[in-house]
Amino acid sequence: MSSMMASTFLRSIQNHPLMLYPAALFIRKKVVLYCTMKSTESQTATQEKQNPRIKVPPRTQTITTTNNVSKDYEAVIGIETHVQLNTLTKAFCSCPYNYGSPPNTSVCPICMGLPGALPVLNSKVIEYAVKVGLALNCKLSLNSKFDRKQYFYPDLPKGYQISQFDVPIATGGYLDLDLPMEFGGGHWKFGITRVHMEEDAGKLLHSESGSYSQVDLNRAGVPLLEIVSEPDMRTGIEAAEYAAELQRLVRYLGVSNGNMQEGSLRCDVNVSIRPIGQSQFGTKVEIKNLNSFSSVSRAIDFEISRQVQLHSQEKGDQIIQETRLWEEGAQKTVTMRKKEGLADYRYFPEPDLPGVILTKEYVDAIRDSLPEAPEMKRRRYEKMGLSMQDVLFLANDINVAQFFDATIAKGADVKLATNWIMGDIAAYMKNEKLTINEIKLVPRELAELIASIKGGTISGKIGKEILFELLAKGGTVKGLIKEKDLVQIVDPVEIEKMVEKVLAENPQQLEQYRGGKTKLQGYFAGQVMKVSKGKANPGLLNKILLEKLNAKS
Repeated sequence: MSSMMASTFLRSIQNHPLMLYPAALFIRKKVVLYCTMKSTESQTATQEKQNPRIKVPPRTQTITTTNNVSKDYEAVIGIETHVQLNTLTKAFCSCPYNYGSPPNTSVCPICMGLPGALPVLNSKVIEYAVKVGLALNCKLSLNSKFDRKQYFYPDLPKGYQISQFDVPIATGGYLDLDLPMEFGGGHWKFGITRVHMEEDAGKLLHSESGSYSQVDLNRAGVPLLEIVSEPDMRTGIEAAEYAAELQRLVRYLGVSNGNMQEGSLRCDVNVSIRPIGQSQFGTKVEIKNLNSFSSVSRAIDFEISRQVQLHSQEKGDQIIQETRLWEEGAQKTVTMRKKEGLADYRYFPEPDLPGVILTKEYVDAIRDSLPEAPEMKRRRYEKMGLSMQDVLFLANDINVAQFFDATIAKGADVKLATNWIMGDIAAYMKNEKLTINEIKLVPRELAELIASIKGGTISGKIGKEILFELLAKGGTVKGLIKEKDLVQIVDPVEIEKMVEKVLAENPQQLEQYRGGKTKLQGYFAGQVMKVSKGKANPGLLNKILLEKLNAKS
């Protein structure tokens, strides 16, 4: 009987998706209800820890404010990152999750929190959590468990969230990254406090007037990993680069698409300042609503300046523990809600799920299957003799890195392959708005093109023409060379005849050259190239041309 009622209710939801909860339940007049208690203060408290596990080299930030006391303060920054896992189904039921689906079309009694519906753990969530924990150099808990985190919010149908509290699956790791040269460069290591598994809540769709909200539960029950950093960052740039490296890592591991605009990677930042030399942390402020890495950086820098200014005006007591929102339009943080203390989530072990027990064999098998991490790839590229600028470009996108690796595996010169990928290929992708997986050129043909130029079969100029043909239409280098008769002319006698023809046809320019206007050499070289249809070997052409130009008439 109860299952029949549940299925009837589910069908009515799918027929009228936005009426899961009547809008009238959430009508708001002048007071906006910000009832969210999703931050993880009690279980993470990144800035409550006084001794970060990873020792960061002592440094201070020059905080840009109008006040001279800014040099007397340093910022302390920690980040809580939620990563949405790209499993085929949700964490505890068989519903799929596809971003952008019509509201309440991927729901069932389990993720809607109907009475009597029991969760069943998706084993892929465990596998992905172990992958991330290992990649972040964490210590894994071979015995962990799920807990209930109780709080009320309209998009949390059960009235609690299944999460992990005192025994997370991974703890005490670190993340390596390289700062780009424009931000000072250098290799940095930031501590990871913990990684734990949990489920996502649904989503409130606010009306344009702001007078009511509707509930979409498609996202409810989607698996998340929460990654909590140590408070090791000191500048907005460092925090943004940390978040970007996390995105890079989860994409390399294949556990998430990491798209911030879809909410697949969400960052909550904790910021405080303290006098330089002081070990005790200042009052932390949490910043939400950060949907890009540049907004992470800008929001932190604004918040640091705001706090420094309050201190400089002897109003430090006005810095209170609160949650602030980043307003992209105004480029400032604003108060969202005050926090009077840590929320009491009344955690207790989840009674409907067994403990998570990992065997050493299971962990070792996952460790052996891990792909090369971004950090390892960067170090490998450095050993090839590439500059840090090259390394950061190539390793930034896993697909670009794989294209590069496949090209050099076919014997291509490392630096030449780098130059082609970072130059003409990158420019073509940008202009055509394509990814490297969408272009028609394949690594094997790029390697063949480089070898053809290096071996003298074709000139660099013709190489570029072939490249753009390959990018747009595909094909093979050898096929195009044969089809278009593009083999480079390396016969000195043939080139000499072309040079003599051009000189004979341009007596006035020849006289000017011999009268001291030597810049005309370029003109003559261009004319010879035109006669040869671009096929004359440039080195040989210039050598013969100079001899003829400088010969006594």
